[in-house]
Amino acid sequence: MKKSLVSIGVAITVALSAQFAHAETKIGAIFDLTGGLNIYGIQQNNALQLAVENINANGGVLGEPIEVVTYDAQSELSKYTQFANTALLRDHIDALFAGLTSSSREAIRPIVRKGNVPYFYASLYEGGACDKQTFVTGSTASQQLSVLIEWAVNKYGKKIYIMAPDYNFGTISAHWIHEYAKQNGAEVVGEDFLSLAVTDYAPTIQKIQASKPDFVVALPVGANQTGFLEQFSAAGLKDKIGLVSTNYGSGNQQVVVSPAAGEGLITNQGYFMHVDNPTNAKFVELWTAKYGNDTPIVSVAVDTWNAVNLWAAAVNKAGKADAGDVIAALESGLTFDAPNGTVTLEPGSHHLRQNIYIVEGDDNHGFKTVETFTDVIPSYEREKCDLIANPTLAKHFTPDDK
Repeated sequence: MKKSLVSIGVAITVALSAQFAHAETKIGAIFDLTGGLNIYGIQQNNALQLAVENINANGGVLGEPIEVVTYDAQSELSKYTQFANTALLRDHIDALFAGLTSSSREAIRPIVRKGNVPYFYASLYEGGACDKQTFVTGSTASQQLSVLIEWAVNKYGKKIYIMAPDYNFGTISAHWIHEYAKQNGAEVVGEDFLSLAVTDYAPTIQKIQASKPDFVVALPVGANQTGFLEQFSAAGLKDKIGLVSTNYGSGNQQVVVSPAAGEGLITNQGYFMHVDNPTNAKFVELWTAKYGNDTPIVSVAVDTWNAVNLWAAAVNKAGKADAGDVIAALESGLTFDAPNGTVTLEPGSHHLRQNIYIVEGDDNHGFKTVETFTDVIPSYEREKCDLIANPTLAKHFTPDDK
């Protein structure tokens, strides 16, 4: 797999099905194939390639193959703007699938809006993105935290401490934790927003001990912040204080965290590899046949798989790949039988209704399901973003927007 990722920063046009001599429909893929975010980007790209291969093997879109132009953003924000412009202006793509971080999404949105190309953001995030050309297939804070905070308050108690990274994902998610704490009669007794470079969490752990919360909401990002989980466990706090997260496991952190630190940790997302349904069984079979089973499949992979399949369904429904017709088809309320359960694309918000799974870490670097919440709505996005009534609306809403 490493050998296939050696061409860095160069657009690679890949025809994914040899039986097609001339592909008429072309999509762009910009993911972090190298750099610190590649644990996510490689799986996003693998899922996109697998989805296209599967669609092409079944006739492609409108009887023609899909062609993919792939770029490596190298975990650098500037590469996203560079390659998004290249994909639109030079490669003339019909749709773009790109980005992991909120900063990458926000860098891309103005470019695709100006170019009027459907853009799919396939990652869990803090929520609030609203744009006619942008479609979000990952879960939002209003989907994850709404069910997680209520569950945790009932399980552990009403005093909450927040540990989060000091940028949009962490700070906006913290706003939602405060909101859902109030809704459930709970309170935030302390919070700490930390640089991704921090490696010593002794000061944070001391603050947690002094605050005496019933549970901590930890939103660690990157290898350094995963160290918080080890230090929390080593301090002997796991037996006294609950620990929950919305993003633990999203990059297979459970594989590198020790069983002592990971066992009993609660997390929730839109997909985990052990989800038990026939569609997921077929998806896992396809995935492992192509990529092996050394690394568990993470949620962004399924978010990307869903995005490609929803776009292909919209092209077939529209009868052409033209942006306006495809966006109209996407806004018709498409439903897809996905590995994580049935998903429905909301016409107004351009977000998915989907299942949310609360799981618990086991003693063998894995998870077991605790509770499943079906067809969870993206409530905040539905409230703020109605692109049918207001098609020119283009904003990233935050909880401060009343």
